[in-house]
Amino acid sequence: MTNLLSVISLSLPLDNPVLIFAIILFIILLAPVLLHYLKIPDLVGLIIAGAVIGPNGLNLLERDSSIVLFGTVGLLYLMFVAGLEMNMADFKKNSKKELAFGLLTFSIPMTLGILSGVYLLNLAVPTAVLLASMYASHTLLTYPIVSKYGLTKNRAVTVTIAGTVITDTLALLVLAVIVGMETGELTNLFWIRLIVSTLLFGTVVLFGFPYLARWFFKKVEDRISKYIFVLGLVFLASFLAELAGLEAIISAFLAGIALNRLIPATSALLNRIEFVGNALFIPFFLIGVGMLIDYRAFISDWSTIQVATVMTVIAVTSKFSAAWLTGKIFRYTKKRVS
Repeated sequence: MTNLLSVISLSLPLDNPVLIFAIILFIILLAPVLLHYLKIPDLVGLIIAGAVIGPNGLNLLERDSSIVLFGTVGLLYLMFVAGLEMNMADFKKNSKKELAFGLLTFSIPMTLGILSGVYLLNLAVPTAVLLASMYASHTLLTYPIVSKYGLTKNRAVTVTIAGTVITDTLALLVLAVIVGMETGELTNLFWIRLIVSTLLFGTVVLFGFPYLARWFFKKVEDRISKYIFVLGLVFLASFLAELAGLEAIISAFLAGIALNRLIPATSALLNRIEFVGNALFIPFFLIGVGMLIDYRAFISDWSTIQVATVMTVIAVTSKFSAAWLTGKIFRYTKKRVS
């Protein structure tokens, strides 16, 4: 009995993988149920749970490689499922709105972010640009809620998803430029390499993946094999994106677009993809995000609250302005045409 207890480590943070996995599963199960009575959304509940058990909270769990891995899968899942469920007819029909919203939801936060960083937070210009890129980019964190209520085909959702890809791509390009400037690699060769690799990557994913998937689905009938194949394509696309100097979240969305017509909305394969993602991978991602939060910083240094307030106000104001302005522009254009 003593030997058994010596094998099982109960020191904090816990390092027993079985116990860690069990705790996370019970958090995924119970946190939304408990916070439902407080009218707190499931997604927010999982983030709060991650902050409580993480290294900056009770220190029950470390944000180790396994949690980071599952969290990365969850983030890619969000973007992949969004592309997979996209109504391609509406996607093409609203292309002008999507482009306008994508550019506005990038440019307005970038502008306000740089100005607020320099004049309100007294940051250097390169630092302010990096901070502003955080305002410009955003993720589809609430997509599971939208999907739960059957709103994925709504025009506003379609425009938002496409705008997310555009603004994230531009924000990541800003990040690459800043890094290139700091390391002295921002040369003509840098731009040539980025453009060529991006074109090659897009060709392989948007044209090669559908051809490969069509062949595989004809040859293989096993349902599990089909799911593993699709999941493998998502991560292959992510790896190819990194080789091309792009970010994995963009590749996951493009993989969803590429396989959109081959996996119908009523298919059992899509149901399995959504089920596994919503039950396991996406909650892992949210818990991992919560583990990054150090809520003690809010009470240890009042300047943290000042920075957080500025960031929150600028982010909400700029994103709302982009959405409002997009609606105004196309409503005015529609009246002019009619």
